Amino acid sequence: MAREKDADATGRGKPTHHPGTEAKGPTRAVVIVPVLTRHQRNDDETNRPRLMRSADARHDEAVGLARAINLDLVHTAVVTINDPRPATLLGSGKVAEFAEIVKEGHAEVVVVDHPLTPVQQRNLEKELNAKVLDRTGLILEIFGERARTKEGTLQVELAHLNYQKGRLVRSWTHLERQRGGAGFLGGPGETQIESDRRQLQEKIIKLKQELETVRRTRDLHRAKRRKVPFPVVAIVGYTNAGKSTLFNRLTGADVLAQDMLFATLDPTLRRVRLPHGTPIILSDTVGFISDLPTHLIAAFRATLEEVVEADLVLHLRDISDPDTAAQAEDVERILADLGVDAGDAKRVIEVWNKIDRLDEGNRTRLLADGADANKAPPIAVSAVTGEGIDALKAIIETRMAGELEDLTVTIEPAQFGLVDWLYRNGDVVSRSDNDDGSATISLKATQSAREEIESRLRRKNNG
Repeated sequence: MAREKDADATGRGKPTHHPGTEAKGPTRAVVIVPVLTRHQRNDDETNRPRLMRSADARHDEAVGLARAINLDLVHTAVVTINDPRPATLLGSGKVAEFAEIVKEGHAEVVVVDHPLTPVQQRNLEKELNAKVLDRTGLILEIFGERARTKEGTLQVELAHLNYQKGRLVRSWTHLERQRGGAGFLGGPGETQIESDRRQLQEKIIKLKQELETVRRTRDLHRAKRRKVPFPVVAIVGYTNAGKSTLFNRLTGADVLAQDMLFATLDPTLRRVRLPHGTPIILSDTVGFISDLPTHLIAAFRATLEEVVEADLVLHLRDISDPDTAAQAEDVERILADLGVDAGDAKRVIEVWNKIDRLDEGNRTRLLADGADANKAPPIAVSAVTGEGIDALKAIIETRMAGELEDLTVTIEPAQFGLVDWLYRNGDVVSRSDNDDGSATISLKATQSAREEIESRLRRKNNG
């Protein structure tokens, strides 16, 4: 059974503009979302069934992924598959039906939102007479467009080559066996496919060497940051959860933030001063997604090390999405692969974004459910309106610098250079100027600020 979707009704609209596409319009494409009725996945760690997304949610995500590379969707469909075919995944009747749709719509690309074996991809391309992209290939295409830095470009290219290496199958005449050697002693040379694989492997080795150089440079930058002891706070979450919007709200930066899957790819770091003066480094990372290709996790290991090295991780969820629980499960699984325990309340804060999209009843119910969970209660925010941001900053500062403490200090005339620092790093409640020229200041400061104040006063007294 297939559920057809009108491409215009699924948000096709006006194609997204990308540089370099002026000479040619967007590529026409068909999106197929296979739903395997007997396909029940279990979690590798707990062996419990994983949360499954609804067919509509999978369809909408596949459409979003296709639109992210400016594909012009002429037809989309959800196809229920009871018995996956080893040769084509889809049944012969469905393949013939889609071949006609591709022909009538003059589609050049068919996106199949499911992993395909090299043989399945090759057979579908022959039957449909169009280029076929599976889910992994589509995500790689998106990452290839989004990468802007040298590191990001290298990582995408490495992932693409590893993916391509597994796709080298004997499907074209140029892969026929070639002759090699000299004279009558020259036996059969390497096949073209073997030559292609060798060349790919050489490129992979070269890219890994270049990425190792980039990794060492990143390690040097981390070492410098450790010398200036600013804690690192990393924002992670499912793609399109609003990470870049929250990053902009917290830092005042202008990082690209669009309602588009994988709108940003390369990590961004900014220094932020929290309300009571605590400085942190905030890191915006690449969005996660279900079934994130293994090649990408491996290639982006250097970038994702920002998460591993972070002192605090903000797990951002789009709480307005009906599939938010399944998305959170996917993020937690990838974090576990990186060695980060999402259940560690001391290191991970769960942040519920887009709370402004919920009506009062749903908001109250969700917050009550979150409070009953066997972990720290989530922080509800709206990165767009600013609701809950002050509370989020407060809890980040508490985790990084300790609880606020009441403190009273007397500043001698020779120490007045510290007064400005006190105002910038604490909440001054009162100040009284004494007859001897000193000043008594009462303030609220974090534990780390108190320790810094005491250290500075000692140095002044000893000096």
